[in-house]
Amino acid sequence: MQVTAAERTAAILLALEGLALLFVAGWEIVALVGGDVEDVGSSIALIVLTVVGAAAVLAFAVATSRGQSWGRSGGIVTQLLVLAVALGAVTGPAPSISFAVVIAVPAIAGLVVLFAAARRAGARRRTDAREG
Repeated sequence: MQVTAAERTAAILLALEGLALLFVAGWEIVALVGGDVEDVGSSIALIVLTVVGAAAVLAFAVATSRGQSWGRSGGIVTQLLVLAVALGAVTGPAPSISFAVVIAVPAIAGLVVLFAAARRAGARRRTDAREG
């Protein structure tokens, strides 16, 4: 099965997001080691959850690059969750519009590319079904 340009682009965006999450986990580890945390247990749990999330997003990237639908589906859910975080950043107790924009713009781009990849994959499947 040939992978489309939209799927390759979506996979690259998802991989970059997964790497960004690993960077965040590293940042959390530095804060933990530097003693810049109030609750060590919560900090460790947050690090573990961040690493698990990064692994999931990277798995979505690999699956999307291989043309597998579960990777695109997981990627779409990931983008929607990022948009929810961006909304929270704008409406929370200490609103940060710049942070919201920084995470929302790639999420919107990711959604557009993932929807395009899903449409092209559906068209490819219909063509393959007619030929096969």
